[in-house]
Amino acid sequence: MKPDRARRLAEATLEAGLVLAAAALPTAWRVLDARLAVVLGGMLLALTAATYALHAVTFDCFRLTGHRARRHFSYTQRKE
Repeated sequence: MKPDRARRLAEATLEAGLVLAAAALPTAWRVLDARLAVVLGGMLLALTAATYALHAVTFDCFRLTGHRARRHFSYTQRKE
C-alpha cells in the first residue's frame, strides 16, 4: 500500500470512528453487548469505506485535473 493511500485510510478510519462515537455510543453504551459490538463494528467498516472512497475520488480528481498543482479551487462552474 502506498503511503498516500495508507494516510487516506487512517484518516477515514479516524473520521468514521469519531462519527460513530458521537452518534451511536452515547445511546448504546448502557446496552452494549457482543451483538451490538458486531453491529457497531460493521457500521465502522461501512463508514470507513464510504469516507475512504470519498477521499479517493476527490484527491484523484484533483490529481488528474491538475488542480493541486495550480492551487485553483473553484466551487462554482463559472469562469471568473
